[in-house]
Amino acid sequence: MTFPKERGYFFPAEWHPHRATWLSWPHKEASWPGKIQAIYAPYCQFIKEVSQGEEVCINVADEKMSQEVLHRLSAIGVNLENIKCYIHPTNDAWCRDHGPAFLINPHAQEKKIILDWGYNAWGDKYPPYDLDDNIPTLVGKSLQLPVYYPGIVMEGGSVDFNGSGTVLTTKACLLNKNRNPQLNQAQIESYLQNYYGVEQVLWLGDGIVGDDTDGHIDDITRFVNEDSVVTVVEQDVKDDNYQLLQENLRELKKMRLINGKQLNIVELPMPSAVVYEEQRLPASYANFYISNASVIVPTYRDKNDEKALDILQSCFPDRKVVGIDSTDIIWGLGSWHCLSQQEPLT
Repeated sequence: MTFPKERGYFFPAEWHPHRATWLSWPHKEASWPGKIQAIYAPYCQFIKEVSQGEEVCINVADEKMSQEVLHRLSAIGVNLENIKCYIHPTNDAWCRDHGPAFLINPHAQEKKIILDWGYNAWGDKYPPYDLDDNIPTLVGKSLQLPVYYPGIVMEGGSVDFNGSGTVLTTKACLLNKNRNPQLNQAQIESYLQNYYGVEQVLWLGDGIVGDDTDGHIDDITRFVNEDSVVTVVEQDVKDDNYQLLQENLRELKKMRLINGKQLNIVELPMPSAVVYEEQRLPASYANFYISNASVIVPTYRDKNDEKALDILQSCFPDRKVVGIDSTDIIWGLGSWHCLSQQEPLT
């Protein structure tokens, strides 16, 4: 079998026009213990915002869940013509990590393919995850798209792309022995290049405190165009995130893109620590989602919310930047980017 890269396929940047956004409807009480009912209002608001510019495809367990979804969305004025439910049962809601990775090649006969990486719930932390692991294959069948099976564990939140040959990731996650202990860094780079269709892998170190994924990139540093990133920094020198985010900033300054250019680095503040039931949660403004209509940013009822929104608006002059309260959502240890996966237009 030839690799996707050899056939001209690549994973486009998130700002590439979307055909749709994929979600997995939240239903697992254990992911938001004592709070799951509180998440539906902001979650549905997220869907309403995304659906203004593209179709929203939602994985549901059965017809009953599909009716619940449509009822909730209809109640807040969502245009249901842009909503499509698929009976693809899941264990949990984190579609960025268990959902399909879509690659495109506008010049191929099959212009779009799906990668079905292995999924083990961030190092076997939250079994069972067999239904989640099967989602990319089910989506491939529903859309009648070819599905490739790289055969190793990989999560969508661990990688971020500039659409011009570069992927950004972290050693804390991809080199963690609870993912692919049989592979070294060079071998993992080879998988990233051959299956995502990239030329260059840039590595950062650790993720933020409270992140149960072992350091996903989508909580710390994100491309906003092909040669610019936003990266979160902590102002409080006593905060546990201060040193590790300073180290990431130092590493970013040393990096060069394929063309030799230095990265343009835009610093994004961190919100004040969000703590619930004595647990530090991975609250970050970097967990935004770039949809066709807007850039949707998690907010936390924090003094830095407006500052973060203003900075991101300056990074996306062609889209409106919208904040949606993530204070309850983050109790599940993720936010809008973790919950969503884009399907590009070809």
